Amino acid sequence: MGYRKAEEILPMALITLIQKYVDGESIYIPRKENQRKEWGHKTSIRQELQERNKQILNDFRKGCSVQDLSTMYFLSEKSIQRILRKMK
Repeated sequence: MGYRKAEEILPMALITLIQKYVDGESIYIPRKENQRKEWGHKTSIRQELQERNKQILNDFRKGCSVQDLSTMYFLSEKSIQRILRKMK
């Protein structure tokens, strides 16, 4: 998310009105409900995490302990347990 100058996109009357509430502070204006995008939609991270989690489950089924998986994947034991619960 980048910042844009209000003067470049909003009418001065609207800027003046907004300044009554927040003068010189940064504010976040959310997208319209129908314009929102899901997390990870621009990258392949969701697919990468899904593949990693499948591999964690496979390694667990081959006999790796939760502690070993935690070390191998640089995750906490609680995270490994959560992944295993979801993947089963």
